[in-house]
Amino acid sequence: MATNYTRLLQFYKQFGKYYDRQFAAFSARTGLSMREIHVLLFLANNPDYDTARDVAEYRGLAKSQVSQAVELLAAEGLLLRTPDNTDRRVIHLSITPSGLPLARECQAIQAACGRRLLAGLSEEQERQLALLLETVLDNGARLAEEGSV
Repeated sequence: MATNYTRLLQFYKQFGKYYDRQFAAFSARTGLSMREIHVLLFLANNPDYDTARDVAEYRGLAKSQVSQAVELLAAEGLLLRTPDNTDRRVIHLSITPSGLPLARECQAIQAACGRRLLAGLSEEQERQLALLLETVLDNGARLAEEGSV
């Protein structure tokens, strides 16, 4: 079992490098950093989670990194910050019309990475993997809430 954990950690590191490299040309062309790309993608992929706090919590980025990325994306006219109607401390983030084509391009790169990762799996194997991952992720979320034993 320990070998599986080691391989999973190794996969995470290796795929992360591959994933980041796939955005290199986009980043060079647009001037957006991977941090900014992560924020843009998170907001495009998760419309129900639209605050910097959501991005930091669910994407696993430091709040300071998210704040910097949001500041830069807003300055470039790619993100809009809107105060919440009921709690002025909460700021909702949305991708602007000029940011949407960039977000869609990032999603296409992300989808291509996913297709390459799952290459060779049948549709049934992909469904089984999705079910297994959902169980493992649910277990992980539950265990994180429990704390230490």
